Amino acid sequence: MNKLKERWGITSNFQIVLILLAFSVNGSFAAYIAKPLMHFIQMDKESTAGFIYWPVRIVLIFVIYQITLVFVGTLFGQFKFFWAMEKKMLKRIGFKRFFPEETEA
Repeated sequence: MNKLKERWGITSNFQIVLILLAFSVNGSFAAYIAKPLMHFIQMDKESTAGFIYWPVRIVLIFVIYQITLVFVGTLFGQFKFFWAMEKKMLKRIGFKRFFPEETEA
């Protein structure tokens, strides 16, 4: 647990529990929201070939997950942690120019 706390920059085991709960709730939420969105774009499992349906659904879940992660993390009182993680993820996928390196005063 200490390695995880050190790596994530957190101080208590309770924060670990909150963070893991936020991850799991957000994952379930993203999968739940993806189903009606797939229906909205008229891609149903029965009428769309699996090799098209599943990649589109997985990408949709990923996008929803990234969009809602900070919000759900905030509900669990961990905004600072999830905002830092989201910025790191966005930089890795090509949005680095939107998050210039913070300079220390």
